[in-house]
Amino acid sequence: NAARSELPKNGMRVTVSSFLTPLAPDLRNFAGYSSASIRLTRADNSKSTTIRMSSEAKKWAILGIEWNVLIALWMNVVSWVVSSFLPSFLPRLLPRCDEQDTSSTASPNQTKWISNCRPGGLEQLRLVTLKSGVATIGYNLKLHSPPPFSQAIQSISDIPKDSVVISSKAFSVNYADCCIRWGLYESALQFVGFPIVPGFDVAGFVEMAPPGDGPWNVGDKVFGVTLFGAYSSRVLLPSVQLRKIPASLSFEQAAALPAVALTALYALQLAGHFPQESKGRNRAILIHSAAGGVGSMLVQMSKILGLSPVVGVVGKSSKVGFLSSLGCDVVIDKSTQDLWQAAREASPDGYAAIMDANGVSTLQQSYDHLAPTGRLIVFGFHSNLPMGRAALSPLEWIRMAVKMSSMPKFDPMDLTVSNKSVMGFNLSFFEKEVDLVSLLFDQVCEWLEQGKLTCPRIVEMDMKDIGEAHNLIMSGKSVGKIVIRT
Repeated sequence: NAARSELPKNGMRVTVSSFLTPLAPDLRNFAGYSSASIRLTRADNSKSTTIRMSSEAKKWAILGIEWNVLIALWMNVVSWVVSSFLPSFLPRLLPRCDEQDTSSTASPNQTKWISNCRPGGLEQLRLVTLKSGVATIGYNLKLHSPPPFSQAIQSISDIPKDSVVISSKAFSVNYADCCIRWGLYESALQFVGFPIVPGFDVAGFVEMAPPGDGPWNVGDKVFGVTLFGAYSSRVLLPSVQLRKIPASLSFEQAAALPAVALTALYALQLAGHFPQESKGRNRAILIHSAAGGVGSMLVQMSKILGLSPVVGVVGKSSKVGFLSSLGCDVVIDKSTQDLWQAAREASPDGYAAIMDANGVSTLQQSYDHLAPTGRLIVFGFHSNLPMGRAALSPLEWIRMAVKMSSMPKFDPMDLTVSNKSVMGFNLSFFEKEVDLVSLLFDQVCEWLEQGKLTCPRIVEMDMKDIGEAHNLIMSGKSVGKIVIRT
């Protein structure tokens, strides 16, 4: 511990500690990281409880760059230097948390989780065991316990009302998880900090459920979303965030669906095509990165909702056939075609909606190719970030800074006279939008049951291969979803 002060209070000893990551300054109080832990110990040392605090502190900045970005930069550069030139020192970059079981007698029934205790490279992703009874949680259960870990759960009375514990059999990997590991994912910094358990999608059996008339019983097969905490074999989450797995789906297929399907459907809602049908004359839609998890959902949902033509964009010829099999009317292969010329040929009058998770490389042109009343929906910035890089070198940070300085700015007056809209969102901030997310989830499940919506293509791996999974998704070569078996 970098700093420690002990204050007696009402028979309790209070230890406040701030974690110092090796080779990194302890600035996380200013950065929004989870920097402080409070340990409450009885005077007779009979029992202690640790509470980690996620600071939502002031946005301190130097030359306009916030501290959280500066600290992430420093820690990632340290990871890059050590992994590149001093690999034998990598273990020194792997802090532990109090909930980790370091004994040699851990039970097979204890929770296995992917540790991510500080920003950095793939070395931060370790498969470790939690102490008996501890599960992982999302940040919307912070009143039960500070995320990412629950209190020790020994009986049903130890879990919040209207929540369940699931024994997870599979979870999925999203590109956002790489940003979380780098320390560049805003909601993760605001609501959890470090250590953090990445991941949003889970599928498994209900292990513990409150008695009575609740929606779930022990043994039910369920899938759903958690607001971080999914890289785990045992997850505590609110019942409302789960749905029954359709009989046609395996655990692995079910785990591939929630985050990407909910993202896609909410994007179409913002575009004005759900839940009511759009009455606009132009119904053309252009989908960037259409062979990915969200993209493949957007293609299918656009067909369900009657949009036409549905135009999908890919960056490799090997992905064209996959998109055609989903029903895409036009597939544009950027590796062999001029993207925007092909887009104009597919819909000469422009597009009613363009779905863009690319960022700086396509945002301006996407806006320019909207039809009057068209909407540009933004939900990611992949091209702003490095592809195929496990650790971020100083050169990568310079490249990111240059890209950020090139981000387009949209003039409100031009938006008005052009009758165009630019809208963005990130579902990981939707803690309080329970009814909205439930509406989306119910519709996704209905389409799955009807056979209108199918699971994206999946690549299955084991928990020990999580580093390989991150490498694959960062390479840009993955199609559909990557799913991890627990």
